[in-house]
Amino acid sequence: MLKVDKKDGVARVTLDRPELRNAFDDELISSLTKAFDEIRSDDAIHVMILAGNGPAFCAGADLNWMKRMASYGYDENLADAEALALMLATLDRMPKPTIARVHGPVFAGGAGLVAACDIAVGTPEAKFCLSEAKLGLSPATISPYVIRAMGEQNARRYFLTAEVFDAAQALHIGMLSILTSQEKLDEEIEGLLKHLLAGGPQAHAKIKALIRAVAGRPVDDALAADTARRIAEIRVSPEGKEGIASFLEKRKASWCSRKS
Repeated sequence: MLKVDKKDGVARVTLDRPELRNAFDDELISSLTKAFDEIRSDDAIHVMILAGNGPAFCAGADLNWMKRMASYGYDENLADAEALALMLATLDRMPKPTIARVHGPVFAGGAGLVAACDIAVGTPEAKFCLSEAKLGLSPATISPYVIRAMGEQNARRYFLTAEVFDAAQALHIGMLSILTSQEKLDEEIEGLLKHLLAGGPQAHAKIKALIRAVAGRPVDDALAADTARRIAEIRVSPEGKEGIASFLEKRKASWCSRKS
């Protein structure tokens, strides 16, 4: 159902339900939350890649799970939705850089997984659909991440029409960061890993926290003071001192442990 491989500072988390196009249910959601939590607390891991096995990245919700949800009352549905919300928030707040490897269809909740990652690399075979409206539902739980990625106006269109859009459009509106061929997909990701693994782990965590804190805020004296405090703190941190020392001494920083 879920494969987790850790090697050379990289955790590769792979949805492994190819016969179901990696559709998720409550069990897979729980497994993903647990995996993200473990990766978050593993100091040996610097970057996480999220991928899917088989022809699809993720087809959204599993049909059998949807059948069970149809018989649930409000309280059961709320608990179920809160579990999904927790999983997405855990991914989104991961202090380490995250990459979505998008090689095929991404439907409904699968779009939330992609949008909650820092970088999404896809191929022309990828296609997206926020299909909830055609089921009489709403993409509520994934909406904070998808709207952030594609913007409000695009969300108005694709949430309401539930139309399928291709990888080129996904790149254009921000759901994908990079579009490359299937043959060069892993090569492109390896190039990103080279850059990401050269960065300080604590710096990455603080950068991600910085982005969350700064995005959408007015540029005023309070923001200036906040950003000044943040850079002062990291300059005097052990990692900041090591990074500057390694640069001046023309050597690799201590965190560059992955084999080249």
